[in-house]
Amino acid sequence: MLQPSENQRFRLSLNSDGRAHPVENILAIVTVVCGLTAFVAAFVPGGHVVASWAGTLGFGTGLYSQYVSATTPQRALNIVGIVASFVGVALGIARGGFLP
Repeated sequence: MLQPSENQRFRLSLNSDGRAHPVENILAIVTVVCGLTAFVAAFVPGGHVVASWAGTLGFGTGLYSQYVSATTPQRALNIVGIVASFVGVALGIARGGFLP
């Protein structure tokens, strides 16, 4: 069995193809952050405005990010963000919508 050398330790990376994709990585991270923000805000009393707007932004960003993504880890992160954004915006709209 081959053991990883010191230089080949496990690293979490969105660039599984060995090339840098800074724009695609930033879009994927923004999608997840917006999605998680929307999801959490949907469960906070009075957070429906934040949930609605963050979910909408995350959903739109996620769809574009999925379109331009270059690697499988980016696509996986995009899907997590898109689903969280969708659930957050749906709950936000159900609890009061975009306006206070």
